[in-house]
Amino acid sequence: MQAQTIERKVLRTVCPDAKGLIAKITNICYKHELNIVQNNEFVDHRTGRFFMRTELEGIFNDATLLADLDGALPQGATRELNSAGRRRIVILVTKEAHCLGDLLMKSAYGGLDVEIAAVIGNHDTLRTLVERFDIPFVLVSHEGLTREEHDINMAVEIERHQPDYVVLAKYMRVLTPAFVQRFPNQIINIHHSFLPAFIGARPYHQAYERGVKIIGATAHYVNDNLDEGPIIMQDVIHVDHNYTAEDMMRAGRDVEKNVLSRALYKVLGQRVFVYGNRTIIL
Repeated sequence: MQAQTIERKVLRTVCPDAKGLIAKITNICYKHELNIVQNNEFVDHRTGRFFMRTELEGIFNDATLLADLDGALPQGATRELNSAGRRRIVILVTKEAHCLGDLLMKSAYGGLDVEIAAVIGNHDTLRTLVERFDIPFVLVSHEGLTREEHDINMAVEIERHQPDYVVLAKYMRVLTPAFVQRFPNQIINIHHSFLPAFIGARPYHQAYERGVKIIGATAHYVNDNLDEGPIIMQDVIHVDHNYTAEDMMRAGRDVEKNVLSRALYKVLGQRVFVYGNRTIIL
């Protein structure tokens, strides 16, 4: 008889708040002889929603475990059980290398537990950098195509690699609603400002003209509204009147790559819950 394999999985639960939810969920895990490696929960009192992330280890019968949870949780609950193993991503790029380079290095040397299945660009500029890491680079040119036609070509190429997430590492094209709908809550963007300030193009020049004293970056999920998707991570640095727009841009690149990698660390660990246009990070 084949030995059963011990696995590690993440159980994510969202439901209306009620008394005893933590006990109900953990008791079911105990009934299934699963070890709780880590557990985090949060109640949003404004909406009355309960969020819980439970990392489990043991021998799983997914169907039975989920059926038991369905019988114990309030009406309107959602739950999902996924492997705690590494996630698979596709990265989209244009010409800027700083965010891509940071992700390539962290993937190669253990800073992020992620498999980069491919890098896809609408320009060939970053091919040499990507291929140094033995990762496929795919050119999907936008020349001579409408935005809709190009997004269809991009989506087809992305789906060939079956990623868990699509990461926009300074991919400087606005995505069509049809493209976004093909990857719901799977597209992560790094925006070069502290949203909601300075939406759109040339944010550092906008910041310079306003004489700001901080500049920042925002990692967020992409939705149909430009730069308005649920925010995952933000950070800022201080600047002053001595900074030119170009100085701000150089300093901002460091913030961008750090915010993107920190956001991805949380997303890849299945710690980010999207609820409406907000995120809960456990």
